[in-house]
Amino acid sequence: MSRQADRKRAGRALDAANFFLADVRDGLGPYLAIYLLTEQNWDEARIGVVMSIATIAGIFGQGPAGALVDATHAKRLLMAAAAILVTTASLLLPLAPSFWPVAIAQAVAHAAGVVFPPALAAVSLGIFGHRGFSARIGRNETFNHAGNATAAAIAGGAAYLFGPTVVFYLLALMSAASLVSILAIPGQVIDHELARGLAGREQAEGSRVKQPAGFAILLTCRPLLVFAVCVTLFHLSNAAMLPLVGQKLALQDKNLGTSLMSACIVAAQIVMVPMAMLVGARADRWGHRRFFLAALAILPVRGALYTFSDQPAWLVGVQLLDGIGAGIFGAIFPLIVADLMRDTGRFNVAQGAVITAQSIGAALSTSLAGMVVVKASYSAAFLTLGGVAALGLLICAVALPETRGSADPASATLGGQTGRLPEMKNADRAA
Repeated sequence: MSRQADRKRAGRALDAANFFLADVRDGLGPYLAIYLLTEQNWDEARIGVVMSIATIAGIFGQGPAGALVDATHAKRLLMAAAAILVTTASLLLPLAPSFWPVAIAQAVAHAAGVVFPPALAAVSLGIFGHRGFSARIGRNETFNHAGNATAAAIAGGAAYLFGPTVVFYLLALMSAASLVSILAIPGQVIDHELARGLAGREQAEGSRVKQPAGFAILLTCRPLLVFAVCVTLFHLSNAAMLPLVGQKLALQDKNLGTSLMSACIVAAQIVMVPMAMLVGARADRWGHRRFFLAALAILPVRGALYTFSDQPAWLVGVQLLDGIGAGIFGAIFPLIVADLMRDTGRFNVAQGAVITAQSIGAALSTSLAGMVVVKASYSAAFLTLGGVAALGLLICAVALPETRGSADPASATLGGQTGRLPEMKNADRAA
């Protein structure tokens, strides 16, 4: 079989893997809050704490996960093992629904789930290279969002008929399908040097293979640090919004809580599909930074609109805006990291490092929102989260340079001793 045929086969397998992993990579996700609120009678603050514990546990796995993805040639088996672990940990929740068993199970699920983003991006880069990376990531995200929308629609209808616990069975089915899809990716077509951000096999022929940069690049690349700050603020704002909406909906109608949450997810995921396609088709022309600015800008608007009404139709409608912000972010994130880490050999470690910052924001988000709700109101929590995103937008606009088409973005280091790209000079002066 030719290499081109292998790539086509790999592309189809990646489509399926992204579709089925959509419901696996985040475990129970926002359904956890509804299950604990309506079935186990937990209050919002307690839910926020257990979700934060789980997210913090995942933080410790981010860096090692990225390093492991860079180093291993068994990327497919790594993703398969993670899918099994996430699913097993989630399925144990109904058997032990008290605080610490739930916290520990979710911590395990989050720690395993951190493997998926860098591994999927690495496999995509290793198969399609930098030229095809934007289009492939856009396609990955398109199938991911389509999978999320499909799973949420099924979960919503099934939960209405059989109760909230049906999401556990759906997770198991999607996990089994994801395992088949992951293992269908041809291992021989993955260029593992290219997958970590170095020159690939074809480029390296007849020349000396460049060695990976030191881990210090993560601390000395100024644009990467700015990007990490902006990503942290994005998730500090975004992570708690959907769980808060789900809690408001569940409090209005306990029986419809899970179904209405599914409607929110479906609404957002439907919008995310064209957003991911747009990033894949236009990011290289319009600029990677512009898309990231758009993703940040939508969050303050969304937070403010949630305060206008408690009607389910309004809340579900506003959730469409999540499709714009999250749809853009999911597709543009690996593109910017790949820009900044090109030729360093630290692409996946850098993904893990920035996702660590992202996870810190997400962990603090649910606790912050839960405390604001308890002390003030849901509206105050939404406005607080929107203000955090506005700060991230300002920092991005002032300090993050355009990364698209950069010959060596990682050379824009702290201390100013190495060469800078022209488009990074203004940001360096501002810093």
